[in-house]
Amino acid sequence: MEACFAAFDKDEDQSININEFTALCKALFRNEKGKPYKMDSQQISDLFMIFNTSGDGSMSKQEFVYCWNGWIKKIVRPLSAIIVVDVQNDFISGSLAISNCPAGQHGEDVLEPINRMIDTVPFDMHCYSLDWHPKDHISFIDTVHLRKLADDSEIQDPGKCKTYDTVVFEGPPKTTQVLWPTHCVQESWGAELHKDLKVHPQGKTVYKGVNPVVDSYSAFFDNNKIAKTVLEEIIRKEGVTDLYICGIATDVCVASTAFHALELGFRTILVEDASRGIKLEDINAAFARIREENGVVAQSTEVKAMVQGRDRRPELGLKLALECRKNITYPLKNKNSKYNTQKLTNQPNMNANQNGNQFPGGDDRSVYTALV
Repeated sequence: MEACFAAFDKDEDQSININEFTALCKALFRNEKGKPYKMDSQQISDLFMIFNTSGDGSMSKQEFVYCWNGWIKKIVRPLSAIIVVDVQNDFISGSLAISNCPAGQHGEDVLEPINRMIDTVPFDMHCYSLDWHPKDHISFIDTVHLRKLADDSEIQDPGKCKTYDTVVFEGPPKTTQVLWPTHCVQESWGAELHKDLKVHPQGKTVYKGVNPVVDSYSAFFDNNKIAKTVLEEIIRKEGVTDLYICGIATDVCVASTAFHALELGFRTILVEDASRGIKLEDINAAFARIREENGVVAQSTEVKAMVQGRDRRPELGLKLALECRKNITYPLKNKNSKYNTQKLTNQPNMNANQNGNQFPGGDDRSVYTALV
């Protein structure tokens, strides 16, 4: 930390000004060939004000400690997990094969890029989600007659429902539900991972959609957020910062998992060529939302350099900085003081963890070397 601070404190005044911080960002955000990513002055100013807590225009060494530990080190030496979503037989060649859906994409296309990433990318964690439905699951067209439709459901007669229709069940809980073909029933062939998918020896399995009365697109939560899976718990336990999400279907379960990953504060990357979806317009809308929320849509060939910290994207840096902001209470002269009322409880103090070597992701010297 000391060496990095000294390297960018060009005027040796024991603080980092906006020009020096701009130079730091130029060193920090580069592609794998060492070319800096373009950042406009407003982006850099916004980042600077997150870490210049006092708002005086000069980042002190104490402020830089938090910037270093909470931000720089995690960008240069991220801890990464791949989340492989629902690469199951029914979605590839079974009852809900996405090749029969409007986009005409093929689920088996995800196997090669996912397997290649598992073989060649040094992820810190590997997770596999499975749709794991009971026979009477709410999402099945064949079980629509088991539950009462709400008065405001456009379709009132279960006998008139067709596959892919949307209905509203009275509940409880009251639920808006797309009706799918029966799929991924627990212990069935259709619920198994595809035989050609590589499963890492230390891979973790996450089951979702196990409650018969609520669907679960996301690998984190059910659709009504009544309950959550084990996924967040197990990846936080390992200190993971970055999630690479792929699988089937891009615009449904993959997208929902990515949206929740962003909501939970993870740096989120959807791997486009390792995902296949249902409707092109919904796929594109999912990509747009991920980008708007400071996530990245990447290709599998780009992932290794990102996981190794050699390709460092500004949008992921901004996402992490916004998470850091939640931990800081600002004085009124800092424009970020308007976020003070939104602080999460039980968050670490900005001055905590000042020993950089206690943070995951590599020692100070390796991070400094990567920057200068």
